[in-house]
Amino acid sequence: MVDTSLLVIGAGPYGLAVAAYARHRGIEPTVLGEPMGFWREHMPRGMFLRSGPDWHLDATNVHTFEAYLAERGVDPAAVDPIPVDLFLAYATWFQEIAGLHVRPQLVTALRRHEGAFEADLDGRGTVSATTVVAAPGISHFTNIPHRAVAELPPERFTHTCFLTEVDRARDARTLIIGGRQSAFEWAALLADAGVDEVHVAYRHDTPAFAPADWHFVDPMIDQTVAVPGWFRHLPADQQDAVAQRFWAEGRLKLEPWLTPRMPESVVHRHPRTEVTRCVELPDGDIRAELSTGDVLLVDHVVLATGYRADITAVPYLADLPGLETIDGFPVLDEHMQTSVPGLFLTGFAATHDFGPFFGFVRACPAAAQIIVPELARLLEARAELSGQSR
Repeated sequence: MVDTSLLVIGAGPYGLAVAAYARHRGIEPTVLGEPMGFWREHMPRGMFLRSGPDWHLDATNVHTFEAYLAERGVDPAAVDPIPVDLFLAYATWFQEIAGLHVRPQLVTALRRHEGAFEADLDGRGTVSATTVVAAPGISHFTNIPHRAVAELPPERFTHTCFLTEVDRARDARTLIIGGRQSAFEWAALLADAGVDEVHVAYRHDTPAFAPADWHFVDPMIDQTVAVPGWFRHLPADQQDAVAQRFWAEGRLKLEPWLTPRMPESVVHRHPRTEVTRCVELPDGDIRAELSTGDVLLVDHVVLATGYRADITAVPYLADLPGLETIDGFPVLDEHMQTSVPGLFLTGFAATHDFGPFFGFVRACPAAAQIIVPELARLLEARAELSGQSR
């Protein structure tokens, strides 16, 4: 017996956006996961967002972040940049106003069974569903430069994804590998916490400290919704141009509100530098060797090295028969449906076929608008077929 027409795995921005729009369209979803779990567990307090107040979760464009601020009498200009805690409060409000009940259970395995799906719930039963939308968090996709830290015990280095609190004893002298926004944001957070010394080593020139302007994304997202498969049908050079525009805005710029939080006496920049080796010394120091010939003695290494797609790293998708991939991404159709009929994937996992904007909250409403109509069509066809077979 099928327990639900739609199972949504993941209660982050994409999962909540799809579930809310499905409910708006008359499809009652079952949503599994910790609401905004990645944001709550993997983003440090004191972090700010690079987005503006126009980014939100509602495909109907009613229950927006700006509407949330207006209801509370908050001027958007007064919360620029946006604290992560404020957006979390908005997400909670959105979940409540959308009438979404999220079951805080994790899916450990997913399989097809007799034309439907069965999901195992971390040792506590199963859920059967006609269709599934999965929105796995990017914590599954952390990129670890194994060469740099191969000789270190695991407790001596941490990817930014898993570093949410500063331990002044552990982090007194910190080496950050990477030179984009997350690297310098963590440098600022460490300096805010009063650590003694932060070194930021990166292979490129120092990005410009200038405000990012993401409004160029809006017409691309509108096209993605209006024209099925818009991004995938662009010529390769135009896809590359889109990627380069995102690179220039998101990677070649750092938010200027970081600058006053990084005193030169604490935060030391090492541009055009590669960390070639890190080794733990007998006295407990970490000796970090740089391509410049310099040597640093530090207490902890932070990897601000981004993310790399590998859909098989998602436990419940790792052994799913028939799930086709390319370069670690799932192969998706024009509705974000995978090669497994009835299974949809969105968020970062969709960026290969739908464009880099799906790595950002800004595209959450678009993902819902792309997926949910096809869900409705599939469920209607299934109901008609079921009726004819009686």
